[in-house]
Amino acid sequence: MVMVEDISQKMEGNSVCSKTAVYFMISFRQLCIVTVSLPLCALLICFVTAYIFQQDDIHETHCRVYNVIPSISAITGVSPQRYLWRVCVAFHIGPRVIIASMYHTYYHSLLSSQSPGPSHPGSRGYRLLNIAYWLSLVEIAALCGVTYISNRENYPVHEKIFMVFMFGSLSYMLATIKVFKLVKPNMSDAEKNSYLIKKCLFATSIVSTVGLCVFFLKHRLLCHDMAFSWFSFCEYLIASANMAFHMTVVLDFPTEQLIVARGSPGMVLVDSSTAPQVQQQQDHHWKPEVSTLRPIHFWFVALAGEKNGEYYIVFKVLFS
Repeated sequence: MVMVEDISQKMEGNSVCSKTAVYFMISFRQLCIVTVSLPLCALLICFVTAYIFQQDDIHETHCRVYNVIPSISAITGVSPQRYLWRVCVAFHIGPRVIIASMYHTYYHSLLSSQSPGPSHPGSRGYRLLNIAYWLSLVEIAALCGVTYISNRENYPVHEKIFMVFMFGSLSYMLATIKVFKLVKPNMSDAEKNSYLIKKCLFATSIVSTVGLCVFFLKHRLLCHDMAFSWFSFCEYLIASANMAFHMTVVLDFPTEQLIVARGSPGMVLVDSSTAPQVQQQQDHHWKPEVSTLRPIHFWFVALAGEKNGEYYIVFKVLFS
């Protein structure tokens, strides 16, 4: 078990330390990769299996014209593929909410740390940040909607929720790019790379969305051959760009950890093997000795506790 020392309380120039136990710690980078890989792998499996074994079902459209590429709704709406898709999206949603909350807290702290002046975004920056956060939640909710209300079960509702998803996804991308530029006026090379990738993926999504609308109208109104295949191709491009956009979180938080711990949030990480030495230092003038695990910019911490017989978890972002 990793021990954590609380250095938030000070008394007469000396720090009064209380130990905090870390029960679970996982690389945030690994968590994000798994989160994005779930729908990606499920989509590939659904496509391959449905294309091989259920061609008649996935190519069926109201126009009954020639079609070679099925839509995402078609391959994830047939059985048994829809069960795999729904399970993977269910496991995908939870971390997505945590990532959205963490981005909001992180960007908010960067805005607060900027020096007041003409270049400070002020209330406009906070307002744009809140818009990006709520758009992210709208996108997540719409993803749940299009997943669990298939086009075969209720096409009118599925179609409208898909429109909400597209609006939320594109608006979130744009708002995130704007916020990223506001909170990081002087970017490092890694941050410039992340920013450029986000812009390219957003542009890909916009172009693909235009193509999707054009080919959908051609298919729906004119029943052109292959129009639905081009519509589906644009849909796959949009889905790929969306997943890649969310994958850029590993560029923004390459070394951070997700922690479940018990104790005070004002803490620094130390190795449990050095705990006796830390206690000995505490008896004299406290000088915290942080272990050389690896450099960490900040911690995203989930603190579990009990109060009046009720258990609770508090999420915090701590900067070192």
